[in-house]
Amino acid sequence: MTDVEVSVVLPAYNEAATIARTVETTLSTLASFLPAGSFEVIVAEDGCDDRTPDIAARMADNDDRVRHVHSDERLGRGGALEYAFRRASGETLVYFDTDLATDMRHLEELVGAIRSGEYDVATGSRWLPENPADRPAKRGVPSLGYNRLVRLFLRSDLQDHQCGFKAFDRTALLDLLDDVEDDHWFWDTELLVRAQRSGYRVEEFAVDWTPKGDSKVDLVRDVFGMGSQILRTWWQLSVSPRLSRRVSLAGGTLLVALALALIPLYLDPSTVIAEMSAADYGIVAASAVVYALSWPLRGLRYRDILVSIGFREHWGFLTGAVFISQTGNLVFPARAGDAVRAYIVKARRGIPYPSGFASLAVERVFDLLTITALAGIVLVGLAATGSTDALVAALTGQAPGETGQSGQTAILVAAGVGLAAIVAVVTIVASARSDRNLVRAGVTRLSSDSYADYVASVIERFTGDIQTVATDSGAFARVGANSLLIWTLDVVTALVVLAAFGVELTPAIVAVGFFAVSVGNLAKVLPLTPGGVGLYEGAFSLIVAALTTEVGAAAALGIAIVDHAIKNAVTILGGLVSMAWLNVSLTTAVEESQNAGEVDTELEADAN
Repeated sequence: MTDVEVSVVLPAYNEAATIARTVETTLSTLASFLPAGSFEVIVAEDGCDDRTPDIAARMADNDDRVRHVHSDERLGRGGALEYAFRRASGETLVYFDTDLATDMRHLEELVGAIRSGEYDVATGSRWLPENPADRPAKRGVPSLGYNRLVRLFLRSDLQDHQCGFKAFDRTALLDLLDDVEDDHWFWDTELLVRAQRSGYRVEEFAVDWTPKGDSKVDLVRDVFGMGSQILRTWWQLSVSPRLSRRVSLAGGTLLVALALALIPLYLDPSTVIAEMSAADYGIVAASAVVYALSWPLRGLRYRDILVSIGFREHWGFLTGAVFISQTGNLVFPARAGDAVRAYIVKARRGIPYPSGFASLAVERVFDLLTITALAGIVLVGLAATGSTDALVAALTGQAPGETGQSGQTAILVAAGVGLAAIVAVVTIVASARSDRNLVRAGVTRLSSDSYADYVASVIERFTGDIQTVATDSGAFARVGANSLLIWTLDVVTALVVLAAFGVELTPAIVAVGFFAVSVGNLAKVLPLTPGGVGLYEGAFSLIVAALTTEVGAAAALGIAIVDHAIKNAVTILGGLVSMAWLNVSLTTAVEESQNAGEVDTELEADAN
């Protein structure tokens, strides 16, 4: 049975120059108001690579009031604190930053707030009106902005969440730690927010604080890390509890219906009706069957991608996952459906998020490269036969047409996307052949903070998976061939729709169809409209009207509308069936895929 009542933890990473003085100051301050034998000082040494472990061990050997808790690997600031707190003896648990920026005369007040039984959590504050800290602008402005965001999104009543001067009741802290997910710089904030939400009594009091050393806003830690953690915690505490399974399923269905309802905002409904009435409905239905045949191929291709990076899954399950993710891309902005697929393979098959996103990146690169190649080959053929003059005239506005402006915009977007696809492939292949670790060098150039190591680990796994596929000639060939089949069926679907409108499928029309569909698909890659509606139609109709004499502008627009509507309808129907089959709610999938805490957990496991 120990007599220790108060345990002070000092988080230390490469503090060889200051740790001895900090421990001595802490011991003398505690001895000034606590009985001998009632306190301990724990150096939470977090995988240091300097002399800090030796100094801490020597102090622990020479003074029984000092303990050294060592970690072989970096746990992160919050992780190191939690590791030490769980091994502490006291009922009152305290920590403060080893630079002693907070005046130590406040330590008695901090400890007393918990020992008195009046509060469960106590924290110093640099921003209370009665004693605001005099901070340089480069520290103060980001700190004020951050704390305001926390109060706004996480409904905290505190003014300062990151002050490194806190104390806890042992029972309360261990209870809270079960729910705290962050192990890094956001640990303090999440702990305080969850304490307030759980009804614990939290005391915030003003402290005298003097900045020590230099500091700057760190791009990776402060923007990527802290910002994503605010959003993750907000979703978990404010949104997720309100999303029952029934509500989320209804919400996903409603969003799908909304996406379909938005189509008339981008198209003239009377044009849609007039053009569709002229089509042969039987042939239109056949086009839907043709397009549906491409979806099992998508599942097989995704299986081959995953196999190449070490994960074997059934193509049927993967086809359903692709259906759901593509439905999400039609419904949600910014291609959020891609993140949905990463969530599905993580939740249902345990494939880590970095690998899930990497497999998606590989698929997207092959899609874009295949579409670009199809468009490029046909364009070269058209140029060789002198058939591009009318297209150039349409693009420069010299030829009249109902879709001139939208078509010009769409084709410019398509050209940019195609060029980006080529650059991406060249970059991936070049980096795969390089022995240099370009990822870590790039991240550390942006950030000097230890959090950059964790971010670099995730990116390295992501790029490593992509490079594995790029350098596997067998996988590259299989995925490439499958991609060619998938997008050929996409074009054949449009050709069948052309036939439904009475257009004779001559070799010239087939060539124009390949070019128009390929450019239209490139144009809709950027999420500028729901499901790419408008961009696809603009590019398709401009190209078909400009390069053929058989199809006028109005008919070309009608064909594009029907073709795109058929493809979106098949996608949505397949997505709804797959959601029911795999028991996945679209809104829940988006919720979970945006949970940055999952990535952080895997990231820490990778680092260890």
